[in-house]
Amino acid sequence: MYSDLYEKSGSEIIRELGKRYAGYRKRMGFTQKEIASKSGLSLFTISSFENGSLTGITIASFIKLLRAIDRLEEIEKLLPELPESPRVLFKKQQKNKL
Repeated sequence: MYSDLYEKSGSEIIRELGKRYAGYRKRMGFTQKEIASKSGLSLFTISSFENGSLTGITIASFIKLLRAIDRLEEIEKLLPELPESPRVLFKKQQKNKL
């Protein structure tokens, strides 16, 4: 799966995200017009993102779209917080022993 992802261009990945977003929006019962109203983005932007013709969507706009369908928590999956490195943990343990 990941190898397929690395073979795709950024535009292809964004087109896929747009299609997925459309699926989420529809499944949750929202129209594009409702999303435009909730997000503050234009109907044209939403339609273009969903149909794959807008591949330069900003992360700020994507966050607005996630918020509009009550799925903002999904943003955490893009870059989850890293756990502390073993080196830092070791240093903390050494300090605690003193």
